[in-house]
Amino acid sequence: MSVKSSCLSFYVSLQECFGYCKAFVVGQGKRLMARNEKEATTADLQTAKMQVEAADDADEKKMHIHNSN
Repeated sequence: MSVKSSCLSFYVSLQECFGYCKAFVVGQGKRLMARNEKEATTADLQTAKMQVEAADDADEKKMHIHNSN
């Protein structure tokens, strides 16, 4: 693995971390603004979905980086 691909993988990992943080903040904001339990549950589900999407996107990018070498 070259230095360039290692740096790109690290950058993608940072993006994944920011995606998790964004999902957490958005989810907490929606949860705080929820008027009932259904909206709170919806906010939790959206948070989980955003976190999974961030992880999937990062895995796809890392796979592309490693396969291009």
